[in-house]
Amino acid sequence: MIEKVTAVFASQSPDELAARYDDWAPSYEQDMGDHAGPHECVDALTRSVSPESRILDAGCGTGLAGQLLAARGYRRLEGLDISEGMLREAAAKGCYAALYRGTMGEPLDFETGAFDAVLSVGVFVRAHAPGRSLHELVRITRPGGRLVFTLRPEFYLGSDFLAAMTGLSESRRWRVVETTPPFEGRYRHSPGIQLQVWICEVLPPV
Repeated sequence: MIEKVTAVFASQSPDELAARYDDWAPSYEQDMGDHAGPHECVDALTRSVSPESRILDAGCGTGLAGQLLAARGYRRLEGLDISEGMLREAAAKGCYAALYRGTMGEPLDFETGAFDAVLSVGVFVRAHAPGRSLHELVRITRPGGRLVFTLRPEFYLGSDFLAAMTGLSESRRWRVVETTPPFEGRYRHSPGIQLQVWICEVLPPV
């Protein structure tokens, strides 16, 4: 399992990342165990987003967050992932109305303001989705809608996410509603990793 984790974080291109997740998809959940992120993001989203909302699970992986939302009565769920293998695993859960293959950081094939909320768990990490991904997620979320996502505190400060997120606040594209205290990631392969959930509201155009 350590080899699979090392491989995805060493990916040099989106195609390479997708291929490595394709290989990992069948055993991903067993290898990762009950890691943090999905439960905490779902808890945060359900506090302010109604079950009738159209929600995009951006970087849905095997569909863990979608499964949790479906159990709480959310039915208008759609998923996006870079890996066909991960999407197959997500489809098997039967909780998504639609699934799409796409790459975070590139233009997404959704209309502006298409979603009431976007959820992104464990996606904004090294060698995965860059900080500019947030601009596209803001675009496809309606004004007043929510973006809910995880970040490691040190990655936020030491990557392009700090500048991207500061820029979104300063340009009044969004406002940060809440940032949770850091919590244990519970990753079998990397004990001691901390995560935070960010909840942001998309603002009307100025």
